[in-house]
Formats: sequence, C-alpha cells, structure tokens
Amino acid sequence: MNMRWVRLLLTVILSAASISFAWAHDPDEPELEVPEVSVVAERPVAASSQQFIPDKEVVLQPQGRPAQVLRLIPGFVAVEHSGGAGKADQYFLRGFDADHGTDVAFLFDGMPINLRTHAHGQGYTDLNFIIPETIAGLDVYKGTYLPEFGDFATAGVVNFKTRDVVKEGIIQGAGGEYHAQRYLLMFSPTKDRVRTLIAAEGYYSNGPYINDNQYHRANVFGKLTTNLTGRDELSLQATFLQSRWDGSGEIPFRAVSTGVLDRFGSIDPTEGGNTLRTTGQLNYHYDTTSNGQFFANAYGQYYRLDLFTNFTYFLRDPSNGDGFAQFDRRAIYGGDIGYKQRAEFLGVPIVGTVGFQVRADDINLRLGTQRIRIPTGTTVDSKVFQASYSPFFKAEAQPFPWMRLVGGVRSEFFTFDVGNRCPTCPEQPSGKAASSIVLPKISMIVGPWARTELFLNYGEGFHSNDARSAVTLGSSPLARGRNYEIGLRSKPWGPEGLELIATAWRLDLQSELVFVGDEGTTEIRGGSRRQGFEIAARGKVWGPLYVNGSFTWTHAEFRNGDAIPLAPEYTAYGAAILQWPEGLTSQLQATYLGVRPLIEDRSIKSPSWITFDLSERYRIPVKLPHGRLEAFLFIQNLFNTKWEQAIFAFESRLRTEPAGVTDIHFVPGNPRTVMGGLAWYF
Repeated sequence: MNMRWVRLLLTVILSAASISFAWAHDPDEPELEVPEVSVVAERPVAASSQQFIPDKEVVLQPQGRPAQVLRLIPGFVAVEHSGGAGKADQYFLRGFDADHGTDVAFLFDGMPINLRTHAHGQGYTDLNFIIPETIAGLDVYKGTYLPEFGDFATAGVVNFKTRDVVKEGIIQGAGGEYHAQRYLLMFSPTKDRVRTLIAAEGYYSNGPYINDNQYHRANVFGKLTTNLTGRDELSLQATFLQSRWDGSGEIPFRAVSTGVLDRFGSIDPTEGGNTLRTTGQLNYHYDTTSNGQFFANAYGQYYRLDLFTNFTYFLRDPSNGDGFAQFDRRAIYGGDIGYKQRAEFLGVPIVGTVGFQVRADDINLRLGTQRIRIPTGTTVDSKVFQASYSPFFKAEAQPFPWMRLVGGVRSEFFTFDVGNRCPTCPEQPSGKAASSIVLPKISMIVGPWARTELFLNYGEGFHSNDARSAVTLGSSPLARGRNYEIGLRSKPWGPEGLELIATAWRLDLQSELVFVGDEGTTEIRGGSRRQGFEIAARGKVWGPLYVNGSFTWTHAEFRNGDAIPLAPEYTAYGAAILQWPEGLTSQLQATYLGVRPLIEDRSIKSPSWITFDLSERYRIPVKLPHGRLEAFLFIQNLFNTKWEQAIFAFESRLRTEPAGVTDIHFVPGNPRTVMGGLAWYF
C-alpha cells in the first residue's frame, strides 16, 4: 500500500476519532480544547493532464475579467469576443475553438454553467458572475475519462471550487485607466459550526474603445456550510449577477489598414447588451460508519440575456444595416444523487460510486433584426424544453502497490421539445425528439517509481447539439467524442519541488449537425480528429520562487483533410512568482497564441501574439488597531503589444462599398493598461 492510501486511512481514522469524542462528551463536564490537526494528502488524479490550480495563483491575476484565470490551465486561452467586456469570452483548448463553451464543461461547485440551446451559441458560458476572491481553486480535467462528467466535457472540464469561509474579511477599492473601478467586500460572519461567506463586487470600465464600453457589473455571493450531525455536511449558496455594456464589435482589417477606421473604433456603435443570472444550490453528503458516503445535490437558476450585434454591417440590408438581436430567457433546475463505498476485496482497496444526474432547461429564445437596438423583425421565436437523465458508475481499485485502475460507464438520455411561436417563420424547426448514448471510460496509473507515474487513458464523451437542430430529420443530437491519452507526472526533486507533466493525446469527434445561433440555421460538418501533446511545469524552484509554465501543440482537421477554422496549433504560458522578504509578492506572466487557420483551405490565417502582464501585491508594514493593509498593482500588456483577440474571416460590406468583401474581422487586444488599489483585511 503506497503513501497515498496510508494518508487517506489516517484521515478517516482521525475524523472518526474526533467524531466519537464529540458525541461521547458529557454536557455537564467542562469542555477540553484540542488543538486543530491538519492532515494533508495528495490529490489523486486519473490522468496526467488533470490538475488543481490553487487560489494563490488566482488572486494574482489582473482584476476585471474572471476568465483571466483560465490561462493558468496548460493550453487554455480565453479572449474577449465583441469589442468590450460583458459578453461571454471565446475559449480555446486542445484544438477546439470552443466558441463560448461548446466543448468545455464549466462547473461551479459541481453545478453546470454551460447553457444548452442558447440564443447565441450552444454551451454559452458567461463566467462574469464569479467573484475570483471567493474561489479556493480550480479542478481541471481534460479529456473524457471520468464518468461523473457529461455534456460539453469533450476537450475538458473546469470546476470552480468556492471557499467555505475566509480567515480575514476584506474591503477593497481599485481604479485604473479608462475609468476602470472595482469594489469588493468579502467576510465570514460565522466561522465555527456554522460557516458563512458573503461577498459583493461592483465593477465599471469604459475600455480602450472610442465608443465607451460603459460596462457595469454587480455581483453578490452568499454561502452557508454546517454539519447537522457529526458525520455530514450541508452547504447552501446563492449568486446574483446583473450587467450591461456597449460593444464596439468585430471590425474589418481593410478599414483599419487604410486609415478609415481607428483600431479601437466601431462600425456599429449600438452593439452591446445586458444580462442577469441568479443561481441557488444545495450540496449535502453523509459519511456512514462503514466507509460509505451518500451525496445529494440540487440547483436552480434563472437567466436572461439581451444581445445586440452586427457582424456583416450592410451586406444584407444596405439601408438599415444587418444588426440583429438575440433574446434568451430560461429557468434551469437539476441535481444529482448517489452513493460511494470504500472497501477491500481480496486485499485490494476499492472505491465504487453510483450516481444519477438530471437537468432540465425551460427556454424561451428569440432572434430577429434590429436597428439601434429597436427590433425590426423576427426570424426565430422558439419555446424549448430540454431534459437529460444520466446514470453513471465509477470504480477505483489498487490491485498492486504500483498500479491504480479508474473506470466506469455513463449513460445519457435526452429529450427535446421545440415549439415554433413565429407565425411568419414556418420554416423554423419544431417537434419532439429523444436521443441516448452510452460512454465507457478506463484509466490505468502505474507507479510511482523514482517519484514518477505513468498514465494511460481512454474515454468517450459528447456534447449535445442545439435542440432546434436535434428535432430536424436526420440530425445527430449527441456528438460522440473518443479520447486517448498517455502521460507522465514526475516530482524528481521531492514532494515540495517542481512537478513536471508531459501528455500526448488524440480526440476523434463524429459527424454532427451544428446549429448556428447567429443565423438561425443548421450546418452539417463532417468528422474531425485532433491530436497533440502538452508539457507543463509547476511548483517551487528555489526558496521564494514559484513557477508555472506550459507549451502545447495541436493538429486539428476534418477527416477530409480540411482545417478546422480557428483551431490553435501552438499555445504557451509562463509565470514566475517571487515572494520578497519584505511583504512584496511579484508575478510576471506571458501568454502566447500561435497562428491559426481562419478558413478550411488554410489560405487565410490569423497572426500570432504574445503579451506580458505584471502583478504586484505589497503587505504594508503599518500597525492598525484592527487588521492590515495591502496595496496591489496590475499592468496588463506590459510592453504595449498590438495584438488581436477574437478574429474571424467572413464576408461583410461597408456602407461605401458596392458589394460584399471577404476579409479578416477582429477585436483589438487591449493596450498597456494599469490598475491598482488598496485592500483592508480585518
């Protein structure tokens, strides 16, 4: 039995002992105070690419965009999509242009964040409701190797884990260029048997655009955690987001290169939108006396989005322009229930988990034309009810001290019910459909030898397609993906030293019917193959110096040899964190995104870019009656590089042009931006 299982056994014994002591105590006797004992165990992983991103790296990211923290994940890049904050970011991982979330599953303490059959795009994921300071860390799972994850978990899964409590409250104010302001309040009113956390955030920025972004964001977060008995834990939490913004949109390269348009200008300055999201969830687990655990979780969400966009300017309507509006209103509810049991069989430690997940989306969505945000027509008006039912089984075993096995199977059953409420749009899809899929998964972990483990993985996953395409004849509602992976993890300089990771992988995705939300139509695409490798290093190098770096290469193409548009080939990230002896913490980080094909024949490509950011946090040595002060400074794009965020190639027409022109359209990357502030910890 290796040290990981010994640590786990010690944890169980200590927990059981403390529980027994608490329940055996005579209330008439004086209480005996026992010092807190921390037992630290390694987090078991099933794949070399699986990681936990700690909060100390999260809080050093520049403030304003919660999606910034995703670049801490090897190969993950997130960029602004529409000329200003507010809208969901565009995500890249493992050769996927996952758009706003189609092939990456995002979770918030296990609650799904991706939105099915969204008015703007399948799997739409807006992370702006997350207050980064409330995050204890990110659990990252690439590939499709674990049965507990389902829809959208094609390239990977990111689970934001929140804190239960903070030792110190915080009041913070920050300001910077372009009228940026951010205010934060976070504290724990109670910290013992009932543990609570309350946080509120306010943010405003105009961005570098000539047409001010005027981005307002307000967030509230609340969480309560308690133990009803000595063997369980109950957590209740809720979030609220409200935001609005003006967007400058994607601009054509030809207009910028000829001087007709400023790099931070806009063709249609009336783009933008507003959104609201509220969530509530309950998480509960009970540990039995026989090494079992019962768990049950439930959640509910309400979501609203009004989005006004104009990609092609005057291509379709030379008089009024091609502006269109997308409206999404929905309620989401679901949860899961299950049981986990630890046992020994013929001397082999095993853990078995059986669970059942359910989710329902009650959706109202509409797409139509607009001018200066005033609707001028309707092309789609649908009422959608979509549900999924997902039983899964997972088994973990260690038949030898040098081998672990993790595997299982997941089944999915989806129902789709689409109603067309647009009398003038008879061609729009409507009807009912159902689809199911069975997904096996298996992983083998060998080692450790010389502080090194070898991982072999195979798994099948999927993403669901838009319900409006799922009810059409000959559709493929659930797109299956097959993942293969082999990798190494090593800590050659000991458990506290640098960790090295190397992974090679392949992902085959079957033919699917893709719904294009901006058009209200479907597009049939063939099967695809993505393969590549990634190397990463994270940990303490020497004394106060901590590093995190990664490099990834991916080859992505359709099975007929065509390029997959926007699929990144090379990405890289590097960061060095230095804790100075006088209370100063510095971080220098760089993000790189390589050249990408913008169309299938590779004749148009996006340029590569690299940007550097500098973060400083300084604990001010001033004695206060209560608490302490900390100053911070963030400089994004330290060397003022000209770079492009979201970038596409398509046909558009300016008002002065006689016909449409195929061109590169892009969102400019932010110039050098400085933001700083002061935080009081109490």
